[in-house]
Amino acid sequence: METELRKNDILTGQITGFTSQGFGVCRLGGRAVFVPRALPGELWQVRIVKVTRTAVWGRGEELLTASPMRREPACPVFGRCGGCAAMHMDYRMELDFKLGRVNDALRRIGGLDLQAEQIIGAKALEGYRNKAIYSFAPGPVCGFYGPRSHRVVETDRCLLQPEAFDRAAKALLDWMKATGAPVYDEATGQGLVRHLYLRKTSTHFAACIVAAGDVDVSAAEALRRACPELTGVLACVNHAPGNVVLDGPVHFLWGSGTVSETVCGAALTLSPLAFFQVNTAQTEALYGLVREYAQPAGKTVLDLYCGAGSIGLAAARDAAALIGSDIVPAAIENARTNAEQNGVANARYICGDAKNVARQLAQEGLRPDVIVTDPPRKGMDEAVLRAIADMGPDALVYVSCDPGTLARDLKRLLELGYTPQRCTAVDMFPRTHHVETCVLLSK
Repeated sequence: METELRKNDILTGQITGFTSQGFGVCRLGGRAVFVPRALPGELWQVRIVKVTRTAVWGRGEELLTASPMRREPACPVFGRCGGCAAMHMDYRMELDFKLGRVNDALRRIGGLDLQAEQIIGAKALEGYRNKAIYSFAPGPVCGFYGPRSHRVVETDRCLLQPEAFDRAAKALLDWMKATGAPVYDEATGQGLVRHLYLRKTSTHFAACIVAAGDVDVSAAEALRRACPELTGVLACVNHAPGNVVLDGPVHFLWGSGTVSETVCGAALTLSPLAFFQVNTAQTEALYGLVREYAQPAGKTVLDLYCGAGSIGLAAARDAAALIGSDIVPAAIENARTNAEQNGVANARYICGDAKNVARQLAQEGLRPDVIVTDPPRKGMDEAVLRAIADMGPDALVYVSCDPGTLARDLKRLLELGYTPQRCTAVDMFPRTHHVETCVLLSK
């Protein structure tokens, strides 16, 4: 029986499941109530904090019965920072939650019978990220944004990052305090320092200071003193409003801005703007899965959203022909360089929007045997999906970091003649609610 829920009501609720963001779900007054950091099987005293027509949000006031899978988070800002969503649960529960998230989206959003066969778990749950963006706020303070906000939560140690990242962030913060360099204010457009963007591989470590104006070379010297392992320091002059980090010209303050890594036997060089998965070890697992699904040997493979060419070169080097496309010019230049240094002579790369490139290839009469696509979180629009179907590949391998947009696109591809056959989830982002998925579709 449904009863009206009001803000600040306190009720007892049994947590029965998860939302896609990793919040616990209980039913109170006949309605689903979302409770952050509550786990299935737990009994909570819940305070109602927000009631809308479509959703009810609660806050756990007192844990009456704890799950045996509950763990004490090692991070002091867990729950206030928007990065981690699963540090309070055993890793087995985290994997089950992520596998369930994928399968729920496939069923509920996609209307599909397809289920993920398994989730490939990570060996390293901390220090696994090869890329990070630190943000700055008046004080000055440094940290990461809180959930669904641009409020910076101050922290001097993030367990998901290599220790060197925190060292670099502290060095820039200390430089700002010493020189009086002001933090950029989004509201007024005044100030200087916006972000610190970091990339680290097994052989390289590059730092990019994102600012609304020129940064003195002494900032690079401060970073180098704190992080002697740095191989390059760059500056990105970003005057644009909004939250796009690397939006503007990039120039060198010292050293080289490119980094190199080897994945599945392919040697890759990455520019600051080129996309690469954030977890190198799990990227090996993901690309091996792509290769298993694509079976590229002797085939013509089209790699849409190719970035620096990593998926194609790692998973399809023995294809009869490899074609890649991306909208970022620097990424395409990376891809061409990477193909050359890996001795892949049959690779061709085109810079342009995915749907326009797909149309161009279709007009050329190219019919790829396999298309591999790894789009951004928003997925693919109707024009891209239609262009893929018009080219008529025998198989399509879809890599996605968002189960919701993946399920939506799979539903449309099914209508366009492509049936999902196999699906595997990969835990690319331990301790967060994010999950990577790889799907094989056949014509």
